Formats: sequence, C-alpha cells, structure tokens
Amino acid sequence: MDFIRNFPLFTIVLSLFSGVLCYMLPPKAARRYTMCYESLLILLTGSVLWYTIHTGVPFTYVMGEFPAPWGNEIRAGVLEALMAVVFMIIMLCSVLGGYRFVDTDMDKSKVNLYYTLLNLMTAALMALIWTNDLFTGYVFLEILTLTSCGVLIVREIGRTTLAAVRYMILNLLGSGLFLLGVVLLYDLTGNLLMVPMHKEIVSLAADPAVLPVLTISVGILTIGLAIKSGLFPFHFWMPDTYGWATPTSASVLSSLVSKAYIFLLIKTYYRVIGPEVIAGLPIRNILLVLGAGGIVIGSVQAMHANNINRMVAFSSAAQIGYIYVGIGLGGEAGYVAAIFHILAHAVTKSMLFLTTPRLAEVSGDSLRFRKLQGSALRNRDAGFFFLIGSLSMIGIPIFAGFASKIQFAMAAVDSGSFPKLTLVMLVLAVSSMLNAIYFIRTLIRIYSDPLEKMKKSDIRPHHRMGYNIPMAVLSILNLFLGLFSWVAADLIQKGLTMFS
Repeated sequence: MDFIRNFPLFTIVLSLFSGVLCYMLPPKAARRYTMCYESLLILLTGSVLWYTIHTGVPFTYVMGEFPAPWGNEIRAGVLEALMAVVFMIIMLCSVLGGYRFVDTDMDKSKVNLYYTLLNLMTAALMALIWTNDLFTGYVFLEILTLTSCGVLIVREIGRTTLAAVRYMILNLLGSGLFLLGVVLLYDLTGNLLMVPMHKEIVSLAADPAVLPVLTISVGILTIGLAIKSGLFPFHFWMPDTYGWATPTSASVLSSLVSKAYIFLLIKTYYRVIGPEVIAGLPIRNILLVLGAGGIVIGSVQAMHANNINRMVAFSSAAQIGYIYVGIGLGGEAGYVAAIFHILAHAVTKSMLFLTTPRLAEVSGDSLRFRKLQGSALRNRDAGFFFLIGSLSMIGIPIFAGFASKIQFAMAAVDSGSFPKLTLVMLVLAVSSMLNAIYFIRTLIRIYSDPLEKMKKSDIRPHHRMGYNIPMAVLSILNLFLGLFSWVAADLIQKGLTMFS
C-alpha cells in the first residue's frame, strides 16, 4: 500500500514525459495516447484518494530526501487527491468531447503540438495541487500560463491571437505579483516550504509591527492570483479567451486552469498564512465585496451578450465571484463552500463549453442567438446536455448548482455576521434570478421552432458515442454533487482538517 505514496510524483513526471512524446507522434496517435495516459492518471489519483481516506492521514513525499528548508516536497491529503481526481476526469472528458473540433479548427500539422501543450498543462495542474512549496507553485504556475496561451494561439485565427496576447499580458502581470508576494514572505520567514513558513508566520503575527508588512505581502500575492483567475474587475479577458478558443481549450481553461489558481490561493491561506492570521487581516472583507460584485456584474453582462459563448464566458466570471465570496466569508464553512463550488462549476462549465459548438454547427456555424433558434431540435443530444448544465447554473434542486448555493447560505449563517449574511443572501437571490433570465431565455430560443425549415443535412444523429459518453459522465458527476453533496462536503472538511 505504501507504494501509492509515489503516485502524486508519477502524475507529474508522466505528464511531462507525455508532452515530449506526443510532440513526436502523429496527430491521431497523440490523441489516443493522451486519452490512455489521462485514464491512467485517473486511476493513480483515485488510488491516492482511497489511500488517504483509508489511512486518515496525509503524507509527504520528500524530493531527493533533502530535509527542509533545502528540499522540495509533494504533499497529498484527501482534499488534494479529490481535486486531482475530479480535474483529471474533466480533462479526459474535455479531450473526448472536443477532439473532433481540434481536428477541424487547426492545421493538421499542429494537432500533435496541441496535445503536447495539454499534457504539459496537466503536469502543471497536478503540480499545483500536490506541491508543498510556494516557489515550486510559482514555477508550475508559469508553465500553466504559457501552455494556456499555447492552446489558445495554436488555432491561428486573428481573434484567438488577440485573445492569447491579452491573456498572456494579464497573466504575466498576475504571475509577477504572485512572485513578489512569495519573495516578501520568504524575506519574512526564511522558508519556502509551506509548513516551516506557516510556523514562522504564526510567530511573527503576534508582533503588531509585522502585521502591515504581512498584510502587504499577502495582499500582493492575492491580487496576482485574483487577476489570473478572473475575479471582478479583472474578468474582462474571459469572453474573448473562452469564446474564441476551440471547445476543448475553452472547457479546460474555464473549468480547470482558473480553478487551479484559486486552489493554490486557498492552500496558501490555509497552509502558509493560517486561517487565524487571515481572519485578522482586511483581505477577506475585500474579497467578499469583490466576489459579490463579480456575481452581479458578470450575470448582468451575460444577459447582454450577443452570442452563446460570450454568455457562458460572462457567467464564468459570476461563478468565480461565488468562490471568492466563500473565501471572503472565511471559517471552515466558507472554505468548504468555495471548494465545493470549484468542483460544481468545473463540471458544469465543461458541459456547456463542449455543447455550444455542437449547437452552432447545426445553425450555420453561428453562435449568435438568432441563428441558434431550433438548434436543440436539430441536435437533440447537445440540447439535452445544455439543458442539464443550464438547470445546474440556475440552481434547480438535484443539480450541483443548487447544492452549491445551499453551501454558501450555510456559510453565511455560520459567519455570525449579520451584514455578511444579508449581503450574501441578497446576492444569491439576485444572481439566481439573473441566471434564470438568461439561461431560460436561451433554452426557449434553442427549443423553439426554427425560423427556417430544417433540412435533413441539418439534423444530427442522436447517438454520437465520442460526445455522449463524456457528457454523460459529466452529467452523472453533476447529479452526484447535487444529490449527494454531503459526501463531497465531508471529504472537503476532512481534507481541510488535514491541511492544519
């Protein structure tokens, strides 16, 4: 059983090796290999999840057997393993559900390069989840940024190039601020490993003279990750980035990349700074207000979007706001709500971004709402899966989105602050109403009789296994999070306990 302790390292090394290998393979072989090795990674991460639940304690893998503060460490607990399993399932479903568009959206000679970038991105995602070292987190954060730009620009149309450049500039700004925050914390503590750094910070926080410096350090680090993850008002890059990317890229960027940045922030708050120290800093209240603003502004912008991809992209900005509201509420309940929503939103958004191009391809390859009228009748499978994702985003019971909003309401009550409770309840009500308006309006549009008579060539078969299987998996995950939310919440609570 102890051999399982090597699996977190294997997920990173195997992903790096797979990136190099796919560059040398033909396009179809690169795609098939990527699907096989991602399936293997699901087994590896699933084994780690089982092991940590079974033993009840986390474990640390010391790289090269060098002790702190010189060595590097990988750490695995229930929460890290849970995130890794869900991330890998979504990654595999994104590749399976969107590979046909990869073949059509880009030059054939670039397809194997695309899978190379995806595999290197997977390595970065796994490293951010497992790492126990802040500087290692920065290194793989940069790799994640570069590969994210790569999967955008590889499509080689003018809009994706513009979106990639804008995305790169903002993300490099965020990376620079994160690095500056890490440097300041290193200067204060003399450590980069999370546990030794945490011990020093707890000791230093008792000195009032150190608190301003600590606040600035944590604030700079937080701003950097907020820019990279798209917190309001830094979310304006999302519509073009997600809207013009190939479906697999849009799914991965919205569901996994932005969530990995937030998960690194949560690890930093919980394992480096400490919940008690964070509670004494003004940063939480700022995140709560910005998160609430992002929920409302993102939803309003989604209402005014002129095509379905931009609507879903602005909706992502609103959902990022939810996660930051949970972090702003603080306490165990707030962090549980934030992490639960990371999972719920990742599953739902990947469904939506993999579905919208299939509605467009039976509507003259147009994403505009007027052209999409009747598209769910022309492609019933895509219409059905878009319906499930929409109901989850609105917050209909039995779906993940409803369970997530219940978690936030419980966290607001648990905060013990009447102003915070009032703000969160008001924002939840307004957001649910706005979500219902633009998603139901879209559903009515795609299920209405088409403006023009349908041709036989416009109607797609109802059973496309390459698309239906991954979408069914994501739908089952969505329903599981909605119907058995307590299971995921208990695992998250257990993982947060192991963080301490």
